[in-house]
Amino acid sequence: MSRKKAMLTISILLMMFMVMLSGCGAAGSSGNTAAGKTGESTGTTGTAANETRVFETDKGPIEIPAKPQRIITDYYTGALLSVEGAVVGSGSDAFKNPYIKDRMKTVKDAGTPINAESVLELQPDLIVVMYDDQYEQLSKIAPTVHIPFDAERDIYQTVELFADLTGHPEKGEQFISKYEEKAAAGREKIKGIIDENATFGIYELTPKNELYAFGDNAGRGGQALYNALGLKAPEVIQKELIQGAEGTKLLSLEALPQYAADYMFLTNYDPDGTSESLEKLQKSGVWRNLDAVKNNRFFSNDFDTFYPYDPIAISEQIDLFADMLIQREANKSQGPTSPALFVFTSNMCFELEYVLMLWD
Repeated sequence: MSRKKAMLTISILLMMFMVMLSGCGAAGSSGNTAAGKTGESTGTTGTAANETRVFETDKGPIEIPAKPQRIITDYYTGALLSVEGAVVGSGSDAFKNPYIKDRMKTVKDAGTPINAESVLELQPDLIVVMYDDQYEQLSKIAPTVHIPFDAERDIYQTVELFADLTGHPEKGEQFISKYEEKAAAGREKIKGIIDENATFGIYELTPKNELYAFGDNAGRGGQALYNALGLKAPEVIQKELIQGAEGTKLLSLEALPQYAADYMFLTNYDPDGTSESLEKLQKSGVWRNLDAVKNNRFFSNDFDTFYPYDPIAISEQIDLFADMLIQREANKSQGPTSPALFVFTSNMCFELEYVLMLWD
């Protein structure tokens, strides 16, 4: 082979080699970019799409996505949303929760109990359930974490748990920081308006004429009233329902005065709108002789507003209680023996009216 031909052959081989290197580099660059995009999630960067970790549950260790992108839950919608969890499907009841209404626009109703077909259609990468009736079936669709109902779990423990579950501990810290600021502001609002020695009680009436007293961690605003605002429960409620093992207690009408407080908040559970329990209670001599009723310190609270006790609800209920107390004290000039109807409107992120009824 001549020298000229040899040089030409070498040049061609070098060019082919450079093209091959360029192609390999382009392919490698394209692959890395695609992987980066797939792994992106709200509030995180550069997480691989298939990264997993082990999460301990009462069913044993479960392998879950490190940062789940499509979560379905039957019950814990508010808790997940409080730490900005990527909820795509929820049990039906969450859509009645006024505190998360604006956050539910892109969430699909998965039914109550959640429907397996709906779950399949939503293609979740994580399912979180309180009820474990369908646990085995749901586990075949996606990693399923069972978190049983636990009345002992307060807002701090709840936020920490779900921030860990979603892989966003920083979101949990941010939520608690804002919650504590709101609680401090609420305490300041009622300072000097409410007697620091006054007692506060939460109660609920059912269509079966059952009357319950509530502690600080069984819903109906207990965490907001007792923990965030720092208001006192009657000694018997403090002992039995806050410090004790019980979260609620069924009361006879005759026993009610023992559990009564200076300020009393009552929710009337009447899903069909046909219950006469409240009317019967109001006509009873026991009820009419309670100091809270006679002194215009009885509040009739909307059930759908005070039933939720996820972290978002608890945080918003702080202002509701504070504003109700402030408004009631400002209207005491109406007199405790004059029947009146007072409408309280909350100017929060949703519209809400409270009917605060005074009985002679």
